[in-house]
Amino acid sequence: MRNPLVTRMTGFGSTIFAEMTQAALRYDAVNLGQGFPDTDGPQELLDIARESIASGLNQYSPAIGMPVLREAVAAHQERFYGITVDPDTEVLVTVGATEAIAASILALVEPGEEVVTFEPFYDSYAASIALAGGVRRTVPLRFPDLAVDEAALRAAFGPKTRAVLLNTPHNPTGKVFTRAELELVAELAREHDAVVISDEVYEHLTFDGTTHIPIATLPGMAERTLTISSGGKTFSVTGWKVGWVHGPGELVAAVRAVKQFLTFVGSGPFQPAVAHGLSLPPEFFSGFAAELQAKRDVLVEALTGAGLPVMPCQGTYFVIADAAPLGVTDAVEFCRRMPEEVGVVGVPVSAFCDTTEPVATLVRFAFCKREEVLREGARRLQALKQ
Repeated sequence: MRNPLVTRMTGFGSTIFAEMTQAALRYDAVNLGQGFPDTDGPQELLDIARESIASGLNQYSPAIGMPVLREAVAAHQERFYGITVDPDTEVLVTVGATEAIAASILALVEPGEEVVTFEPFYDSYAASIALAGGVRRTVPLRFPDLAVDEAALRAAFGPKTRAVLLNTPHNPTGKVFTRAELELVAELAREHDAVVISDEVYEHLTFDGTTHIPIATLPGMAERTLTISSGGKTFSVTGWKVGWVHGPGELVAAVRAVKQFLTFVGSGPFQPAVAHGLSLPPEFFSGFAAELQAKRDVLVEALTGAGLPVMPCQGTYFVIADAAPLGVTDAVEFCRRMPEEVGVVGVPVSAFCDTTEPVATLVRFAFCKREEVLREGARRLQALKQ
């Protein structure tokens, strides 16, 4: 009997994230692998979600999302970035950002067309491009500075380029793209008439005074950009799966045409809660970022103290360390040993790459955990020095 899985998806089996989470449970290890918080979001959002369930918001929501959330997304974009968005025609609520990414690629990319993205990349990017029958053209972010290689980026574009899949702040590296880097992406997108799909789920999680710049705010880009975000990362409610995409009406309509046959709708009772979250005062957003920055610093100190050099981290939940000084040559094998031998879980950066040799010794750690968990992880990491 032939392999029942279609050929284009044969490279996408169980993920390393699932494997590492199971290892964490098996060995009672501190799980710094998978990127989800171990605390709940703001109490007022949880209360609104409960009230929504109790009041009967448990059936299908409108296909494009509840008006309260679409209006909140539009107001948020105007408040933080000066972007004018029509909530009725230019916003679509999705079941998390991952669905927004998949629906956008499936809607816009014909088989054989090319999608430019940066490597390392969030793992769903490759799978979504494969599902669409597209071809990915990756541009490496070189360690340790993670700067965009202009020559490599220009070379990735060609006559078959349909879209650019951008992620800033960037998972897994923690990089925040600079204005100059975004201007280069924008220049090439305009030159090749490509759509930019911009994944900005970590938009409020930036550190050390670094500013997130939506590419849609650059000249000539609002009309060719789909901007994706979600409430999961900003409000520490990743299980709610409330995301959205906004952009020009014709692009959003194309995404909606696909999205309706993926989940139709979802996350209804949580939409009013996330809408409320988007209207919270600036102090909430800056305060949460400052809290995460302090947690980053705890983990960075532990990793460097254990002899692992750490790459720059300007945002997100993640920091990348190089295990080479410990004699490690294969981070996959190292990560599989760590839960039992050290009692800590990390994820090899090669899981996010097509070309694995340059990142063979790199490990991603998540710091979106309670401080006491991070400090216990730090204590255990000291065993690496022995």
